[in-house]
Amino acid sequence: MGNMISYKRPDGQAVSGYLAEPAKGAAAPGMVVIQEWLGLNDQIKGVADKLAAAGYRALVPDLYRGKVALAANEAEHLMTNLNFGDAAGQDVRGAVQHLKASGSTKVGVTGFCMGGALTVLSAVNVPEADACVVWYGYPPLEYVDASKIKAPLMGHWATEDVPFPIAKVGELEKMLRGAKVNFEFYRYNAKHAFANETADSKNLPMLKYDPAAAEIAWGRTMEFLGKHLK
Repeated sequence: MGNMISYKRPDGQAVSGYLAEPAKGAAAPGMVVIQEWLGLNDQIKGVADKLAAAGYRALVPDLYRGKVALAANEAEHLMTNLNFGDAAGQDVRGAVQHLKASGSTKVGVTGFCMGGALTVLSAVNVPEADACVVWYGYPPLEYVDASKIKAPLMGHWATEDVPFPIAKVGELEKMLRGAKVNFEFYRYNAKHAFANETADSKNLPMLKYDPAAAEIAWGRTMEFLGKHLK
């Protein structure tokens, strides 16, 4: 459904990404989709395709520059070597700017796991973003300057999340409230990666796909994006 494209970061470097276009093409609103820790794989391309089917131009930046991890230890290595500030402030911001420059009036950002953490950072560091949807991931909270978040924010969190404990989500909420950010957070009685249909195949006890929770979260997401981007 989509194609690999190249776009420019604010600093002029080129990044490749997977772009899935809806039927109505360049005038449609845009969504930048941020990968999980595994990289730009078929599962995250599928998320972009799903958004394209719903009428969005969906672009997934290749944050790992062509590398994809199949196992947890490789993913950890790739994620550890990723510069999060650069990824949010350059790769993601460039992707948002690219979609705007090529026809989308409004552009949102969404991401899962590591990409969720990067979505929080993008809400802070990408002023061009018009809406952000975070899926079970947050950065170290000292990197979150909530006063800079201007776009509406939605968050989907798992109460039994091991990599991103739910207690910290309460701290993040306090920060957002203090800065008067327009946000809505939802908690699901589920494990990390509950919206990833391939989660169970990773054979990691901390990951579990929950189709019922995923369906509710996607319904909320589509309503939120429709309100803020369409």
